[in-house]
Amino acid sequence: MRNEMNRSSSNIIGRQPVIEALRDGVKLERIFLQKNIGGDGVEEIKNLAQKLQIPINAVPIEKLHAMTRANHQGVIGINSIIEYFDLQESINNVVERGETPLFVMLDGITDVRNIGAIARTALCCGAQILIIPDKGIAAINDEAMKSSAGALQKLLVCRVNSLLKAVDTLHLNDIKVYTAEMKSNINVFDVDFTQPACIVMGSEDKGIQPFITKAADVHLTIPMQGNFDSFNVGIATGIILFEASKQRMGFKQ
Repeated sequence: MRNEMNRSSSNIIGRQPVIEALRDGVKLERIFLQKNIGGDGVEEIKNLAQKLQIPINAVPIEKLHAMTRANHQGVIGINSIIEYFDLQESINNVVERGETPLFVMLDGITDVRNIGAIARTALCCGAQILIIPDKGIAAINDEAMKSSAGALQKLLVCRVNSLLKAVDTLHLNDIKVYTAEMKSNINVFDVDFTQPACIVMGSEDKGIQPFITKAADVHLTIPMQGNFDSFNVGIATGIILFEASKQRMGFKQ
């Protein structure tokens, strides 16, 4: 089930080409749809995209013009450069391999370089699955792939339409959910990461959404010296994942 695909990141331009791709079950990265557009094919595009869990971004026509000089008819589909996997099937795959789950969930990360760097660190630290939402996150594009050094094609990347439902799925599989917070009484170095775990990382400006924080099992923090705001999210993820990796590799505390 490993993702070793090498996909084209070219665009699919125009209503009928996008419809044909969706009818064929092509899992696009996302669809850019002109704001307030109507007419032939638009509703079918929306319905097919919803069925395939492909995000649609309503954008000004100027953005579409900037993406192509061709007659886009208000619709451009972005080919995915990776394959997305079902979360429950991916969990089953990890467990069947005899591995202890170590997953990362991203909430609102909009910098593609951070996504790529986190994926690279996750793979190096033994994480198996990267969970992302279908909206509110940067598209996984060539820049993200470059930043990940190819790790995004080796991790199981699960795109879900609800992070809260994803948390429920994790709990049903006895996987604890940890959120990284600025303020917490639990130090990351005091957490037992040898058990099945999913680490949730939020955006640097807004953090983790409150309903995800409420649903999580443990809120942890990274101790810092000096009087400064916080770590970059990619660095913070690396610190937490390295602690988990250190414990799982049997190094002493």
